[in-house]
Amino acid sequence: MTSLSMTLKTNCGFSQSAQAVVLMAKWVPAHEHSTLLYQLTVICSSLVGDLAVEDIWQWSELTSFGDLPSARDFAAASAIGNSKIVMYGGWDGKKWLSDVYILDTMSLEWRELSVLGTLPPPRCGHTSTMVEKRLLVYGGRGGGGPIMADLWALKGLIEEENESPGWTQLKLPGQAPTARCGHTVTSGGFHLLLFGGHGTGGWLSRYDVYYNDCVVLDRVSVQWKRLATMNEPPAARAYHSMTSIGARYLLFGGFDGKSTYGDLWWLVPEDDPIAKRVTASPPEGIHENQHVSMTSMEKERQMQEDAVAELQKRIGVSVSVSNSNMKKIVDELEDTELLELASKLVGERALSNKEAVQALRDHWSRSSPKSIQLKELSPLLRDYQRMITRLQKEKLRSLLQSSKPGSLGKETYRFHHIRNVSQLRMDDIPHLLAEYRQLVVDIAAD
Repeated sequence: MTSLSMTLKTNCGFSQSAQAVVLMAKWVPAHEHSTLLYQLTVICSSLVGDLAVEDIWQWSELTSFGDLPSARDFAAASAIGNSKIVMYGGWDGKKWLSDVYILDTMSLEWRELSVLGTLPPPRCGHTSTMVEKRLLVYGGRGGGGPIMADLWALKGLIEEENESPGWTQLKLPGQAPTARCGHTVTSGGFHLLLFGGHGTGGWLSRYDVYYNDCVVLDRVSVQWKRLATMNEPPAARAYHSMTSIGARYLLFGGFDGKSTYGDLWWLVPEDDPIAKRVTASPPEGIHENQHVSMTSMEKERQMQEDAVAELQKRIGVSVSVSNSNMKKIVDELEDTELLELASKLVGERALSNKEAVQALRDHWSRSSPKSIQLKELSPLLRDYQRMITRLQKEKLRSLLQSSKPGSLGKETYRFHHIRNVSQLRMDDIPHLLAEYRQLVVDIAAD
């Protein structure tokens, strides 16, 4: 494996396929704790023809209910599939915790999981990693302050399995990591990668030791293995983040007891293009002769970028060329599900498909959230996104035809980025309908 460093000078941005990130709890002044729940979502993802306007993200505070967990920090959580989050342990300012809570991200209901039998010692600063049907918890700082090196597995988190929740301590062979907290454990294929963290050294006078080693838990052989790297690793640290992106791992930040880091590192396989970039030196004269060796594809791309830059300058927005993975917007007269709903609504009246679709839109504009049936949500969401795209195309066309500078406006559409209706919550429907009604009015006035 090879590591590559990039230091952040100002700020950084991360993107992923998921549409939302949920954050639970925070440290607040006066050494108090909080149970505030936040969600980071894309509220606008503008698609205009072959151009995609940069996504706009927004934090929102969520109101949850049910078996609310106590205020805490240094807890660890992991996703169960696409709709639930399991949280274990933490520190509430007075004691270490060993409780388990599950949050349903669709209903925002918390449920405390009742676990019988032997429990792990209470702890904070540990890791919780969901691996198929089990939650794996490693290390952390426990009651009385000792730092631990134990590995536990929790079953009974998948409702369909009908398993009784229970903990099992795992003692695996191999080159196990030393006791630590503030480390990360990241799942990637058949491996779990443990990096960094801090422990204690000395027996007469205890002192903190920070780590920068990589230890892999091989799920095939079920044993620990030390991971050798080709070059110098990042500086030792704890309380960093490590994210798996395909076969690569992305490390950001951390703390070494004295300094807080803002650097960014890749950990990649030896044959990865990034690894080759680190070791390869550019040929002599590449900058002088680059325009001579430019391929026709590169020339076409350069022309595209020049056109985008000109557009950006004229309308005052940040745009980028969209890729082939961008979601296609189907015309309403090709949307079979929408046409079937429209046909049922108009009944035996002799209307064209276009007129029937307009009748359905008028019907949705007058409907209350409670009257919308589940089968209507998918075509309603698609039509909402279709109208956003159409409206933005018209605005962009007007701007390009005008000699005066302008902008696409500051409208935000909370559900434009959603790819599947299953990502909607019931309390989203009133907001979706309100934005839909406004779009119908804007389209008619355009």
